[in-house]
Amino acid sequence: MKLFGTDGVRAKAGEFLDSFLAMRLAMAAGIYFKDKSITNNILVGKDTRRSGYMIENAIVSGLTSIGYNVIEIGPMPTPAIAFLTEDMRCDAGIMISASHNPYYDNGIKFFDAHGNKLNEDIERKIEEIYFNDKLIQDSKVSMDQIGQAKRIDDVIGRYIVSIKNSFPKDLTLKSLRVVLDVAHGASYKVAPTVFRELGAEVIVINDQPNGLNINENCGALHPSHLASEVIKFRADVGFAFDGDADRLVVVNEKGEVAHGDSLLGVLALYLKEQGKLKSSVVATIMSNGALKEFLNKHEILLETCNVGDKYVLEKLKTIGGNFGGEQSGHIIFSDYAKTGDGLIAALQFSALMLSKKKSASAILSQIKPYPQLLTNLKISEKKDLEKIKGLKELKKDLENKNINYLFRYSGTENLIRLLLENKDIKILEKEMNNVINFFKKALNE
Repeated sequence: MKLFGTDGVRAKAGEFLDSFLAMRLAMAAGIYFKDKSITNNILVGKDTRRSGYMIENAIVSGLTSIGYNVIEIGPMPTPAIAFLTEDMRCDAGIMISASHNPYYDNGIKFFDAHGNKLNEDIERKIEEIYFNDKLIQDSKVSMDQIGQAKRIDDVIGRYIVSIKNSFPKDLTLKSLRVVLDVAHGASYKVAPTVFRELGAEVIVINDQPNGLNINENCGALHPSHLASEVIKFRADVGFAFDGDADRLVVVNEKGEVAHGDSLLGVLALYLKEQGKLKSSVVATIMSNGALKEFLNKHEILLETCNVGDKYVLEKLKTIGGNFGGEQSGHIIFSDYAKTGDGLIAALQFSALMLSKKKSASAILSQIKPYPQLLTNLKISEKKDLEKIKGLKELKKDLENKNINYLFRYSGTENLIRLLLENKDIKILEKEMNNVINFFKKALNE
């Protein structure tokens, strides 16, 4: 059985992801990291979901049972865990979060001692340990070898300092009125603090987490409330984060929600103009064709990778790059953070507005994304796509019509995600019907 998906282990809390799985998974990860241990400490953070209490206690139990000491820091953004794991010299970091998912889901993400997400080889090794009953049993300790756990509540200051250091020293946010939608999630304290300390006039919405309202009709996945608040308060810009604040959605002063690839493009150009862009930009295979066109016009190369911010990071390391992301809002400035960080991306966009002395709408209108249609089709089984009869011919037909396509299975559900892109929406709608009918027949018979 496979535990890890595209971003750690994620499932419905209390069902597949119960306290027993969390405890044993923590033991397996601890056994793996023990071989490389320097401080014998592992950092554990979480978002604001009620199930976080259950999973956190199970993880602490698992780690201390094999002799690890645990530092618990409570609700903090995922990028903060990546930063603090390295900053506090821990052997590893664990974030309990299902990111943008509803409250009833939860997840467990791991970071190594340098704050990097684990690659698939390491995840596979942890899975092997998880299913090795003898190794799990033999790794238990007793008496004075049992680990300790302590809670530290003041580490938020370290993360705030690191975030503020990513913002240009010669700029201030004093001229900006900003609306922040913190999604009743992990950034509900840190995001308003950062923006206020840098001088912005801040209006905060959805900052009353109760364990059950994270991401509920708010945040990066539901920015319509933010859009109306930006207009209501005549704000210069609105920023929406998801539950663990590793993704960002921008709303301009007109209440228009920015396309993720438009945001990537203008931020990439901003870095290049400052002489800070180290190589090609990295985006996923879902990126819009208009992004590549815009970057190429400004003599910036674009490289693509699989969906998932960890694959963007891996590609950046391979090419020696420092900027990339996903159209969903995961934006990586690797000079400042080890993973996608919504706060850093929001500050960089604010700096872009201030340095250019232009409105958010004027900046973002430089890129007009091509129409895309995305359908999530429920299926009965996941067949090897390469072996589906007639798929090669379907792809060839789409290519002949200048339609970009992406067909991929969900990592956690029995779904196939069907993406089509073309400059003509009418052509897209017709072809999407054909594609849906093809896969319904091929995968449900």
